[in-house]
Amino acid sequence: MDGYNFLHNWPELTRLKESSFDHARDKLITELINYQAYWGGKVIVVFDAHKVPGAVEKREKLGGVEVIYSGEGETADAVIERLVGDITETGQVYVATSDWAEQRMILGKGALRLPVSELKVYLEQARQEIARASEGDPGNGRLDTRIHQATRKILERWRRG
Repeated sequence: MDGYNFLHNWPELTRLKESSFDHARDKLITELINYQAYWGGKVIVVFDAHKVPGAVEKREKLGGVEVIYSGEGETADAVIERLVGDITETGQVYVATSDWAEQRMILGKGALRLPVSELKVYLEQARQEIARASEGDPGNGRLDTRIHQATRKILERWRRG
């Protein structure tokens, strides 16, 4: 997914980035972390840094989501195209972008396109499902309320050394 393309096409994040670009980017990543946990697939988001002097491609995992910042002179689209070429052999790949030229390129490499507006709908549905599932959970989704007491005791002993 092209992260900045998504930020520019989701009104809530567009408004948020006007006051804090970093906060809008972090909110998007948080939404993707929740979606990945709900959906179960692998999520990769790529942000442009091609106009940042001296930028080097950087990769990090945040809550299971792979976040990639392109290097100087390389666009997010170029990184996505490279990734699609590498990943399509291991399974079905979806690329979320509203960029028509990018959609054509990834389709030619064997990936499927996912318009940003459609991914936004999936993210919102996942958020609603997660909220609905945790409504009846008295522990509000906490793991310690869902594991057997004997297991909880063993984990507590390990934690305390």
